[in-house]
Amino acid sequence: MAENRDRSNHVLVWEQAEMATDEGILPAKRFGARHYTVFMLFLGMANAYVMRTNMSVAIVAMVNQTAIEKDAEVFDDECPDTDYGEDTHDSGQDGEFIWSTSMQGYILSSFFYGYVITQIPFGLLAKRYGAMRFLGWGMLINSVFAFVVPVAARQGGAGWLIAVRFIQGLGEGPIVPCTHAMLAKWIPPNERSRVGSIVYSGAQFGTVISMPLSGLLADHGFDGGWPSIFYVFGIIGTVWSIAFLFTCHEDPVTHPSIREDEKKYIQQSLWGNASVHIPPIPWTSIAKSMPFYAILLAHLGQNYGYETLMTELPTYMKQVLRFSIKTNGVLSALPYLAMWLFSIVVGWVADWMLTSGRVNHTWTRKISNSIGQYGPAIALIIASYTGCSRALTVAILTIGVGLNGGIYAGFKINHLDITPRYAGILMAFTNCSANLAGLLAPIAAGNIIEGKPTIAQWRIVFVIAACVYLFTATFYNVFASGARQFWDDPENDEPQKASIEAPAHSEANGNNGTTLTHRTLNEQTS
Repeated sequence: MAENRDRSNHVLVWEQAEMATDEGILPAKRFGARHYTVFMLFLGMANAYVMRTNMSVAIVAMVNQTAIEKDAEVFDDECPDTDYGEDTHDSGQDGEFIWSTSMQGYILSSFFYGYVITQIPFGLLAKRYGAMRFLGWGMLINSVFAFVVPVAARQGGAGWLIAVRFIQGLGEGPIVPCTHAMLAKWIPPNERSRVGSIVYSGAQFGTVISMPLSGLLADHGFDGGWPSIFYVFGIIGTVWSIAFLFTCHEDPVTHPSIREDEKKYIQQSLWGNASVHIPPIPWTSIAKSMPFYAILLAHLGQNYGYETLMTELPTYMKQVLRFSIKTNGVLSALPYLAMWLFSIVVGWVADWMLTSGRVNHTWTRKISNSIGQYGPAIALIIASYTGCSRALTVAILTIGVGLNGGIYAGFKINHLDITPRYAGILMAFTNCSANLAGLLAPIAAGNIIEGKPTIAQWRIVFVIAACVYLFTATFYNVFASGARQFWDDPENDEPQKASIEAPAHSEANGNNGTTLTHRTLNEQTS
């Protein structure tokens, strides 16, 4: 069977009688179309986080640090001074621009606002028109406008730079919801844990690459140093976007050269959802779905806790421990590196648990997510009682962020379990909400420690974040599910205008118990 659709608009749908993991159904164990798609999505996620984080490094070299007025930073005197780790190398750096601290904040946050407001629109558009082109063109816009950053800053000042970064954020908006939508069409259920971990850990991989390389380019790059950051990563992002648009495909059905056994394996595993129409979004059922709220709460808690771990704990180390982790490229990359590696390990173990038959999808997600959220919660509590031990605090930061990688095989991929057809839309809603929740972490910490950054006050910050982790993880463990929900079951769809031209017939296909049904469907777009 070379095609899934004939000239009469006939659609072939494989109906499975058993799990599509029998040896007779599995494709040959070699690099296939889905593996290439996963590899490209991983690189896309890495590119996205490079674009998001490179400004935080570049702006240090862009600003004339000696020409701006700075408020005296408040330090705690409970811990002794050290002769290492002080953030002194920036103090004498003279950049081109005289921007106040508040203006730098507006520049850094402009990307975020563009990114957040496009999450839900692109989730809805991807459902209607497909995800692949929105993802590819969005990242192309993001990458091309990277070339405009130096020109905007030098010719238009902060206002034009904010506008350009905002547009870059708009272009990056599709990355998470559209990636989720594509994974839902390409990845069989028993491969989701490791594939989801690999793809989304591209965020940490991109950060590990971006931070030291951006610093190197800022010091030794061309055109004054810092512009080379945007030129180099702009080129890389543009090349990836063009390659993605020309070599990747929306789903196995539209892929012109995918092996037939791989296509059949994917479609059987996903109940044939890639070949049938996607009905209107069941908003009422989603609004009543506790598994959806479990994912939403876990996502909210993750972003709040992660922001505390990655932004507030280093600040604590500088103000209280008198040690800045950001001055050491290796130490600053360690937490991200640990999370990247651990997330891949957890993903493989989670899929092994599923394929072995020992644990079902629901418990696999709950166990993985518990590691990913209870672990950092415990780390935050311990960090608040480490006193002035610098080495121990760095170790706890690394271990806590590393364990956080368990979320990729937990709630982060759970959308695909409960609703493969609407996974992109649900991810758009949870990711948008979670990014907004992440803003609360620095606000809460700032209000608690303002004027008095003592160990006791910082302990309140860490314990609050730990409680958020504990509550949301527990809520997830109570209400989460790994089962496909009834409102996304194709068997419960409204009947379509269809004519059965021939009775269902089965073809021999080993002992896997699958049947092949020939249907004529008039596809709808919702």
